[in-house]
Amino acid sequence: MTFYRTTRLMLSGVAFLSLAGSAFALDGQDLLKKLNAAYTLQGGTIAADGVDVDGTTVTLKKASFKPNSGTALPIGEITLTGVEEDDDGGYYIEEAAFPDINTTSDGATLTVTDLTLGGISIPANPTGDGLDSMMLYESAHSGPLKVVKDGAEVFSLGGSDVNLTLREDESGFDFDGAFKSLKADLSKATDPQSKEAIEKLALQQVNGDITMKGTWDLAPGTIDVSEFAFDFSNVGKLNLAFKINGYTMPFMKSLQEAAKQAEANQNKEEAQQAFGLSMLGLLQQLSFESAQIRFDDASITKRALDYVGSQQGMSGKQMADSLKAMAPIMLAQLNIPELQNALAAAVSTFLDDPKSLTVNAAPAKPVPFPMIMGAAMGAPNTLPQVLGVKVSAND
Repeated sequence: MTFYRTTRLMLSGVAFLSLAGSAFALDGQDLLKKLNAAYTLQGGTIAADGVDVDGTTVTLKKASFKPNSGTALPIGEITLTGVEEDDDGGYYIEEAAFPDINTTSDGATLTVTDLTLGGISIPANPTGDGLDSMMLYESAHSGPLKVVKDGAEVFSLGGSDVNLTLREDESGFDFDGAFKSLKADLSKATDPQSKEAIEKLALQQVNGDITMKGTWDLAPGTIDVSEFAFDFSNVGKLNLAFKINGYTMPFMKSLQEAAKQAEANQNKEEAQQAFGLSMLGLLQQLSFESAQIRFDDASITKRALDYVGSQQGMSGKQMADSLKAMAPIMLAQLNIPELQNALAAAVSTFLDDPKSLTVNAAPAKPVPFPMIMGAAMGAPNTLPQVLGVKVSAND
């Protein structure tokens, strides 16, 4: 009798575990449906011939991406690992791995390996206004990228990484990105004029990195990009930075909805006009706080002066002196007295000893975008004063 009761308990336990496993099994089709519900707001949908589920791994067979307007692009097999369903019906994916790219067009072959997205959050309902309605990813990575034409490598990228980090208090995001070891071979240029310019400027082989860093504060909608830098050896570093207010969650949702409605309208001319009007309305919510453009020279300026001067039958120094003399005259035509003297002085200082050139725009208080647009259309010469523009060199 004891043996019978024990056996029955064991069989009941097995049955319970079997039912529990069935109840908590991932629904691959539901995952794909909710992914597309969120992704269509960002530009397209993903289709798959089949969805396989094995534990916490979901595989999308023969997947393709279709933009909201355009033809479908085949992707291949997408493997989603560490998939979990949230209590509210959304999903979290530890990593999405995409197939390598190897495609040829017009005699050029593009290859990209090790493509992944990490920490993907898929909302149960993408129509809300909170963070739980956004599809987010924590990281994006690609391995080496190469473009080969006629047996020679004309462009390559060592790899790229982009990270998006939600703060613990959920007040905003910190983001950064890096595109490392970018290389371009310009020595194969066939146009004689272009080839000469490339050789004189010593740009046969271009090497460098692209990096970015910034923050997004959700409540005020402040996007602060402190670094968007193009840093190339033997050329220089160009860094762009800006800060705007008003890019809130409701603003982003409204922007997505306007784009979605425009895509759905079969009359493209009417759709474009409607989208333009929507954008004008949305821009009322944005304001400009600051911006900076800075160039740190790494010898390209001297070579450029030498090359342009040689085209005019003069030396690089003579070319620089000529530009310094012409700068005040050319700037006077712009009718910006508050800025032209400082700009002419900065250009002169930079040409004498090329180190850095910086343009700053920092108004006393944030300027609404409509005011900027009005000044640009009605009195463009007032823009430097409206935006608080200053120029400096070698600082």
